[in-house]
Amino acid sequence: MKNYLTRLAAGALLSATVALPASATECIAPANPGGGWDFTCRQIGKILFDLKQVDQPVQVTNMAGGGGGLAFSNVVNERSNDSDLIVAASSATTTRLAQKAYGDATADQVRFVGAIGADPGVIVVAADSPYKSLKDLVEAIKANPSSVTFAGGSAAGGFDHLKPLMVLREAGFTDIRKVKYIGVDGGADAITQTVGGHTQAMTGDMSEIVGFLKSGEVRALAVLTEERVPGFEDIPTAREQGYDVVAVNWRGLYVPKGISDSDFEKWAGRLKAVADSAEWKEAMAANGLAPFTKVGGDFQSWIDKVVADTEELSREIGVIK
Repeated sequence: MKNYLTRLAAGALLSATVALPASATECIAPANPGGGWDFTCRQIGKILFDLKQVDQPVQVTNMAGGGGGLAFSNVVNERSNDSDLIVAASSATTTRLAQKAYGDATADQVRFVGAIGADPGVIVVAADSPYKSLKDLVEAIKANPSSVTFAGGSAAGGFDHLKPLMVLREAGFTDIRKVKYIGVDGGADAITQTVGGHTQAMTGDMSEIVGFLKSGEVRALAVLTEERVPGFEDIPTAREQGYDVVAVNWRGLYVPKGISDSDFEKWAGRLKAVADSAEWKEAMAANGLAPFTKVGGDFQSWIDKVVADTEELSREIGVIK
């Protein structure tokens, strides 16, 4: 897979970057136009230029392939020292790296420079569910794992599947292969399964449940953030209920591993400037994102732990050996 991605990346690089002006910053969105990675590149790129953090408009290159693997291979094998290159990333990036979805690629082959917004993870039940709190749900599963089935918008082993497993591990439940999960086509379908009584709980992101919350069809037992989400202050965090779990679909960037420490810190500072801007706050509000700012070395350390935890959990449920 590595050689295949490398050949594709070389071709994409030749066609995508030949017209770039000298010293222009390029942001690779590892997917086609539209969607989260493209949004990250275009919004952050625009604000970087508006704030004069870069001298020229940021050039966005869409490099779809391998669920982000093509772009990752391109950076690692062709552009490992390019200090003018940034790449859009999210929780999907680290989950796929932890689960070896990019072949033999590893997270330490790049440097994760920061995240500046996130779609918070949530655990939701139907409005008429007997489970009134996250503890109610956890205790029911510990007593009888087959009594609760989760629905989520990712495939088995994906990020939605992992969220409740993280909570259960924090609760001391170790037989997580017994936890029942159904992967469906997106968060709306997962909620429909739960509201219809086909599953007992839904695991997904805040942006997927807003309409259902407003209509009163569901009750959110927990949001998986460090603090309560602005605008949804009535939803408690898992942390305050005794389960130290933060699981968010963060939006951020990685850079080539071979750039200097000073260039890495420069990018961290630029990203922090974007995070602090009114323009970015407006973009988050318009796109259902919550504040989530981690930049520089703190973010890299957090990523290292996330990848290790995801890898361990994925082995436990049999996604990887």
